Amino acid sequence: MGKPPANIAEAAEPHFDQLVRLLKLGSFVNGPMKDGVCDPSGISQIELKVMMALAGEGDLAGHDLVEIMGLPAMNISRALATLNEKGWIENATDPDNRRRRPVRLTKAGETEYERLHPAVASVAEALLGGLSPAQQRQFAALSEKIIAAMTQWIREHHQGVRV
Repeated sequence: MGKPPANIAEAAEPHFDQLVRLLKLGSFVNGPMKDGVCDPSGISQIELKVMMALAGEGDLAGHDLVEIMGLPAMNISRALATLNEKGWIENATDPDNRRRRPVRLTKAGETEYERLHPAVASVAEALLGGLSPAQQRQFAALSEKIIAAMTQWIREHHQGVRV
């Protein structure tokens, strides 16, 4: 058995190092997504991420998107305005909270999201295609656990956010 850690920082290093790797993944994936999806499609990365969030999670309000994405409200607001101008999102209602202002993809937004799918799939293949099927399953399982922990963090630290 190995020597016990000398201090708390040393004991936490594996988690710290894993978090740094996760942050790197989050940062580095932006380049291929920009080059392979956003630039050719004329859509910003934030607009794409908003569309992906709405496609995956359903109706979300601007403040939900701010908390989920960890981006400034102004950036989300601009993306929502642009998507609205393009006719890709529309206002929705929340029967449980009349003050909440969610949005959702329109039929045109769903069509555009589907049109982007081959470009996103191409980037996915380029980045993840080198993993074996077992590694892909393992990555998916680990990702789900991490996403669940992140979702729990958001719920605990940001009251009223829908994720």
